[in-house]
Amino acid sequence: MDRWFSTPTQVFWTCKALLDGRVISHKTEIREVKGWRLGAIVHRLRAEFDWPILVEYRGPENVAHYRLAPGCDRSKLRFPRSAQALAPEGTE
Repeated sequence: MDRWFSTPTQVFWTCKALLDGRVISHKTEIREVKGWRLGAIVHRLRAEFDWPILVEYRGPENVAHYRLAPGCDRSKLRFPRSAQALAPEGTE
């Protein structure tokens, strides 16, 4: 089945990778979860859930690399439904 939206697994993976302090790119997502929507997931986390995600464009092709802003207070993050298991206890 073709998917034109982010799967819950991709959203969970993105949140976990960012919380783990990783710098991730579309290539990382393809390799690890066979996803194609990292930019859309990051946009939603930033716009709808107010995640302080930084982006750096690297190389001649300007590939986006995403990371969580240093000093981010994880207890204040809001989580998408598919990533609720990553939320600190007592938060959403």
